[in-house]
Amino acid sequence: MPKQVVNGAMLKCSFGTAPSSLVVLPAKMANFGGLPPANIMDYVPMVNILPFGMCSSIANPAVASATTAALGVLTPMPCIPNTTAPWTPGSPMLKLANMPALNDTSKCMCMWAGVISITFPGQTATDIP
Repeated sequence: MPKQVVNGAMLKCSFGTAPSSLVVLPAKMANFGGLPPANIMDYVPMVNILPFGMCSSIANPAVASATTAALGVLTPMPCIPNTTAPWTPGSPMLKLANMPALNDTSKCMCMWAGVISITFPGQTATDIP
C-alpha cells in the first residue's frame, strides 16, 4: 500500500544528477508523525520542489544553448525545476486542505520533460489508499 508523503521526502528527477527533498509548508493543520503531510498541490518550483543538481534535458533552454555552444556535446546546466501542474494521481480517498493527499506512487512533470518521482516518502508508518 502507498505511504503518505511528508515534509523531507526524497525526490528524483529523470534528468537531474542529484536527489532533492520535498518542502511541505505547515499550512494544512495536520501532522503525520510530527511532520506536515503533503497533498497534490505541493508542486511549486523552488518552494516545494528544490533543484536536482544539474539538468541534462535538451528540452531545457539553458542545456540546449550550452550544448549548441559546445558544438553538439551535451552540456548539463544547473537545474531549476519548472513544474506547472500538480502531482498525479494522489490519493482521492484522503483529502488534506480539500485536495487529494500525496502518496509515494505519484509523479510530477517538469516542463523540461523530466519526470519527478518520490524515492522515500519521509516516513514509513502511515499507509494511505
